[in-house]
Amino acid sequence: MTMRNIYNMKKLAFILFAFLLFSCASKSKGSSKNDLYEVLTEQSTGGANFRFYEILTESKEIKMLLGDPHLKGKIEETDINTSNFVILNMGTQPSGGYLIKVKSVEETADKILIVTEDSNPTESAISVISYPYTIVKVNSKKAIVVK
Repeated sequence: MTMRNIYNMKKLAFILFAFLLFSCASKSKGSSKNDLYEVLTEQSTGGANFRFYEILTESKEIKMLLGDPHLKGKIEETDINTSNFVILNMGTQPSGGYLIKVKSVEETADKILIVTEDSNPTESAISVISYPYTIVKVNSKKAIVVK
């Protein structure tokens, strides 16, 4: 495989993720709210087909979320100046019922540390490939580290 093919595959995966993110229904399950962060949505499907996280810090990136009809009312225009957003993708899973959860968020003098946790189905789940993702709003402009 050439470098160009790999680049094109990554580009296609990102475009597919963006399409899925903005076209899938978004039900917020057990939103976690406190002063430091808020889980805006936690979905069992609709994310990307590979595991990654993306930290949105620039106003252009965050404005992309403002246009998502499923996040309306959860993000305000002023959040662009005071908050960062994190998109967590669990990647391809063999069935429904998987989630990527925020286990903890800690603030230090110079950064925010987000610890994630994979949640596997507790019961037999529908045998369909899923793409779990979570979107987190961090009420800080400090650097973010995801573990």
